[in-house]
Amino acid sequence: MSVDISQISEVRTEPGELPETMAAWVIRQEREGEPVDAFQLEEIEIPEPEAFEVIVRVMAAGVNFNNVWAALGEPVSVFGYGDHPEYGHHIGGSDASGVVWKVGPGVTRWKPGDEVVIHCNQTSYEDPEVHGLDPMAAPSQRIWGYETTWGSFAEFTKVQAQQLLPKPKALSWEEAASYGLTYFTAYRMLLDRAKLQAGDRVLIWGAAGGLGVFATQLVKAAGAESVGVVSSDEKGELVKSLGATDYIDRREFAGMMRTGDETPEQEKERFAATRAFAKRCKELLGESPNIVFEHVGLPTFPTSVFTVSPFGKVVICGATGGYTLDFDVRYLWMRQKEIIGSHFANAWECTKANQLIDDGLIKPVIWKTMPFDGVAEAHQLMHENKHAGKISILVGAESENMGRSGEAPAEPPAIHAEVGA
Repeated sequence: MSVDISQISEVRTEPGELPETMAAWVIRQEREGEPVDAFQLEEIEIPEPEAFEVIVRVMAAGVNFNNVWAALGEPVSVFGYGDHPEYGHHIGGSDASGVVWKVGPGVTRWKPGDEVVIHCNQTSYEDPEVHGLDPMAAPSQRIWGYETTWGSFAEFTKVQAQQLLPKPKALSWEEAASYGLTYFTAYRMLLDRAKLQAGDRVLIWGAAGGLGVFATQLVKAAGAESVGVVSSDEKGELVKSLGATDYIDRREFAGMMRTGDETPEQEKERFAATRAFAKRCKELLGESPNIVFEHVGLPTFPTSVFTVSPFGKVVICGATGGYTLDFDVRYLWMRQKEIIGSHFANAWECTKANQLIDDGLIKPVIWKTMPFDGVAEAHQLMHENKHAGKISILVGAESENMGRSGEAPAEPPAIHAEVGA
């Protein structure tokens, strides 16, 4: 069915009242596969907000790799869990900026017309872990727009009220939609899990990538030092401009990357490259790093454990290069190092991190903005690794650079650049 999106920037109702239907980019289980085929425009009924829920008019949405997985149905199909079985379809999108349009029963903090950004952690209010432990420990915890049906690639989205954060005034809609998932993940990793503080020395893998650009800025803001691992001198200069002490081009130490099937002789050569890499880190920082920011996994983890200082911490949030890790554990226990797992962030951490954006201390880094009809194409670019940084999608925003308010900042509030690990 053809869906008219020519008037996507217009809404047929006033805040507080929902239209009956909306245009949405939808994945259905029977068409899982290449993103360009899996994502299709459909006209979908707009859900009503239930208790402690909010319907947000999406102004812009951010693209993340999780919805490449949703399109492919890999490593697992999204349709077996979350609220997908209830609705039978998936609307992706785990980053968004927008306007509160309607609130459900019990919502008192937000009202129609409020400008917001959305963080992607959802949990049940009834889970006791939410009240005193950490919502990230709750059995109901899930990522909105991936493990839930109502993501941001639609005119409207349904979220929990606790997911809302005030939109930073200096940012445009597309800038405000670009940072949540990666930035809030990096914030929790460093500030709350690794206990980053002034004077620390941090090694950041993929420092010019989606996580690394924020990790680099956070280290600088905390009064600590970092060395970023990048894949080119151009990316190295970017991370230095973001506050890194220096950078290492990983191509110089390609032999340190673990494949998991090395022969004894190959492992000996790999370990020699790791020693050389660790020596370079120590030279650039003055001492060995006491925190390593990890998200690569298999290729880099043995080097992380070896390189971090005695009593140091390796904090990891993912494993883009492989999740079955193989490393010499003697360097862990004999030097009393720590491995710390981390996953996204809770609402309080997101709130504190978002305030740093509003204060101008941390800047989003965005590569490209695309129109609403580019959702499938954007995910295909990401799937084929043809993108060069964060992509935002205009939804309700008629054009780029809309949505700014307040006094103009002395410096640009966001960085527009090509990035990549």
